[in-house]
Amino acid sequence: MAKKKPGPSDAEGTGYLVHIAYDSVVFGFSGERLKILLIKYHNTGLFALPGGFVLREENLNDAVKRGLKERTGLDNIYLEQFYTFGDVSRFKPEVMNTILKANGHKVDNNHWLLDRFISIAYYALINYNDVVPKPDALSDICTWYDIDKLPVLILDHSHIVSKALDTLRLNIDRKLVGMNLLSPKFTMKQLQQVYEAILGQKIRRTTFQRQMLASGILKRHEKHYSGKAHKAPYMYSFGGIE
Repeated sequence: MAKKKPGPSDAEGTGYLVHIAYDSVVFGFSGERLKILLIKYHNTGLFALPGGFVLREENLNDAVKRGLKERTGLDNIYLEQFYTFGDVSRFKPEVMNTILKANGHKVDNNHWLLDRFISIAYYALINYNDVVPKPDALSDICTWYDIDKLPVLILDHSHIVSKALDTLRLNIDRKLVGMNLLSPKFTMKQLQQVYEAILGQKIRRTTFQRQMLASGILKRHEKHYSGKAHKAPYMYSFGGIE
């Protein structure tokens, strides 16, 4: 029988690197609003970003991909490491103590999860419609929340979200974020909606269209007919998708 991999609730944390964690800000676009994926810990009312720990013989990026596949069911996810959070002020062992006890785990002051952790943060860009969120062993809810209507988050997770959003805004053109938040083919209006949701502001339609077409990053396809031919919009893609 194959040996079971240790989980984050194991008393000794066997097989995991200590003091190192990761947190993921998973962005999705619903068609109108930018959303992020959050979990709610069982019997606590505490909300957090999906995160996890790294096995001793596991690459960091592989650990993050593994965790996100468990939460989203997806393999091919755009990920970018954007910051490391290590302030002493984020060390609050009482929070994890509450979570573990609420899930029926007996802990003492030497439990590995009550020690100080430095968290390496990633943001992910996912097509909202492709995901069926799944909670982990310590949580009973994993679902999408509007970026401007988030519940109170544990530790410094609100700061992590803000930093991720700032990074995404700074890289919005260079990273071609719409490619990961939209279907392979999309209308100019849909692309504009993604930009507006990320930037948190309205953009003049004619100005946006002119800039996008001049950028050379879009390929135009056939019109999308929906019964009103004279109003049918052209479809676009990034990078020459047929």
